[in-house]
Amino acid sequence: MKIFIETLGCEKNTADSESAAGILSRGGHELVSAPEEADAVMVNTCGFINDAKEESIDRIFDMVQRKKEDALLIVSGCLAQRYGEALFKEMPEVDIFLGVNDYPRLPEILAKHQMGKREKYLSAYDKTYIETGLRRRTGGQNYTASIKIAEGCDNVCSYCVIPAIRGPYRSRRREDIVAEAKQLAAEGCRELIVIAQDTSAYGLDLYGRLCLPELLRDLCAVEEIRWIRLMYCYEDKITDDLISVMASQEKICHYIDIPIQHASDRVLSAMNRHSTRASVTDTVARLRKAMPDIHIRTTLIAGLPGETAEDFEILCDFVEQMRFERLGVFAYSREEGTPAAAMKGQVREQTKQKRRETIMAMQCGISLEKNREMIGKTIEVLVEERDGENSYIGRSRYDAPEIDNSVIFTARRELQPGEFVNIRVTDAFDYDLAGELI
Repeated sequence: MKIFIETLGCEKNTADSESAAGILSRGGHELVSAPEEADAVMVNTCGFINDAKEESIDRIFDMVQRKKEDALLIVSGCLAQRYGEALFKEMPEVDIFLGVNDYPRLPEILAKHQMGKREKYLSAYDKTYIETGLRRRTGGQNYTASIKIAEGCDNVCSYCVIPAIRGPYRSRRREDIVAEAKQLAAEGCRELIVIAQDTSAYGLDLYGRLCLPELLRDLCAVEEIRWIRLMYCYEDKITDDLISVMASQEKICHYIDIPIQHASDRVLSAMNRHSTRASVTDTVARLRKAMPDIHIRTTLIAGLPGETAEDFEILCDFVEQMRFERLGVFAYSREEGTPAAAMKGQVREQTKQKRRETIMAMQCGISLEKNREMIGKTIEVLVEERDGENSYIGRSRYDAPEIDNSVIFTARRELQPGEFVNIRVTDAFDYDLAGELI
């Protein structure tokens, strides 16, 4: 059977889609690059916040129009896991709903499926991480890849539905992660992006201690890997050992993503976060002392129920004080079934959006200032695409794919995607750099 997979949402969904692609390939199915060619179309959805849910539903109906009339339509991922029972009744166009725990069953499901019969498979999570075998890359390039080191989450933040969708935290065995990293490297991967719902919690459930530093040492030993990037690290688990490994291992990018969410201790407590403004400030100081060139990415939430004007001023003051290199802001999304959804003091949508825009305007100035500090410096850049004659677009080791800055540069020789080059920075913009090949 020819199968097309459409992936929405975060890097963790991409990893799931590539695992599903590997499972299907081993089951004798063929992956195709267009829905019009497929006998079955699978949409791997996101169900994290309202905007993501709306995008997922729009894409499902887009695939209804684009697929062949007799092709199966499969909806998988977080939206299916969370709302599968209701959507099964409301979306008769969908043949199969598949939860986040059911990808290993895909070959069996397709083999026994009867045309015209609608089905749903929404299994509960397993108690341990279930390995799915070798992935099949679906992104069209092999030089960068995410590697998921755990599933689920134990943090139970008051605004978040992930524990209800994905279950409790389950770490993968170190040897399985390293084996996958070697497989990815053999396929051409040079940048490894380490991900989980809470990457810094790795190993606590499986080994009884925080083991991310040990895992990173193992990954650094994979010879072909050149950059290792850390995403989704919670501040309260960023230990001195982790910082020491980051600072001492050349392959680990001096870059870390820390979802801080807020700076008002009152709001952080309402969020059920384990950090305070003081602890975040201390952790950032430790990171910057150990790695003066480190670029820290964070995300914030504006407009949690009960957030006052004073709380927001505290957040603005914090952003100005910390001057993060990379920062994004979400307007709070009221998600049914979460404690925050039932809180008093829901903030008006207009106010939430205005607060979001205020912080992003502040960050734009901070980003421009920090980019200007890079002018005249030489940085290592990963080439991603050609942008015209003698012009290319790439990323530095301080930038994650798709969400961070780009480096636009000129070169007098032909370059290939995945190549590493040294670029002298000649100009700076709000969120991008310009330069020339040395």
